[in-house]
Amino acid sequence: MTRYSLLDLVPVTDAGTVATALANAADLARHAEACGYNRYWVAEHHGMEGIASAATAVVLAHIGQATSTIRIGAGGIMLPNSAPLQIAEQFGTLDALFPGRIDLGLGRAPGSDQRVAHALRRNLNSDANQFPNDVVELQSYFADDGRTGIRATPGAGAAPQMWILGSSLFGAQLAAILGLPYAFASHFAPDALDQALAIYRREFRPSAVLERPYAMAGFNVFAAETHAEAELLASSQQQSFVALRTGTPGKMRPPVEGYRQSLPPSHAAILDHVLSASAIGTRDEVARGIAAFVERTGVDEVMVTSAIYDHDARKRSVALAAEAMAEVRVAA
Repeated sequence: MTRYSLLDLVPVTDAGTVATALANAADLARHAEACGYNRYWVAEHHGMEGIASAATAVVLAHIGQATSTIRIGAGGIMLPNSAPLQIAEQFGTLDALFPGRIDLGLGRAPGSDQRVAHALRRNLNSDANQFPNDVVELQSYFADDGRTGIRATPGAGAAPQMWILGSSLFGAQLAAILGLPYAFASHFAPDALDQALAIYRREFRPSAVLERPYAMAGFNVFAAETHAEAELLASSQQQSFVALRTGTPGKMRPPVEGYRQSLPPSHAAILDHVLSASAIGTRDEVARGIAAFVERTGVDEVMVTSAIYDHDARKRSVALAAEAMAEVRVAA
């Protein structure tokens, strides 16, 4: 049966602060746990005033203290920004604090623009093979197999569940070769979804951690009691996407009535494209949208993301999405 999980970018609103965003993240994680979500992920982004999850491992420690059973993790850590040993130490620490609950999703995108990436890394010179090599090095630290000649402390013997993330075919191929679970970022980059899943399943090699392919895909949900209310709630995320794609990112803005209809055709086309893996509407409408997505992709898990300006409305959307997924599971 298809599982459901939640991705939180820890949004900072134009009327809020980083402290408020982090408090809301802990509250939302508790809420997701109560609603039956399988895992709660935050993502590494840098230099973006509207996202408060840059120090991802620190945020996860905060989330872990607020919850007790839900899996928590990074969706993901942008591995080129850090040495594998640093990540082994951070997630080894998290695994010691919250044993059996930690996920480590790994991506190769910068999570920022080139200027911010340079400030993080100090050196942008790298070859195409470095990301796979870094993943293997990270696995070695957790396995404590001595191949690096260094013992990660914390980290050695830790067992976070490692994932490969992607929005292209590269991650699908790497996840298949390494026999790791794979998550596709279709909630904002849907183009290669079907092809990537096909490659991952076709080329998958069983490993010590996974016998058969296990795939997850991102899906936006904006749910409310009425379709009109859901459309209004979705407009804050729509504004964020348009602002990002047109070079004017910032904090999350309040919903705007009729926002989609007010856009010029070029901006509306951007929006329709990046949010094509989405469901907007009532619980029943969302259930139909998720069911169609699962039938099309055959994913083992849906990673719901529900970026909404008002925190209480967001919690209600998350609850309705859980109810919708329960309907999908029963129907399956």
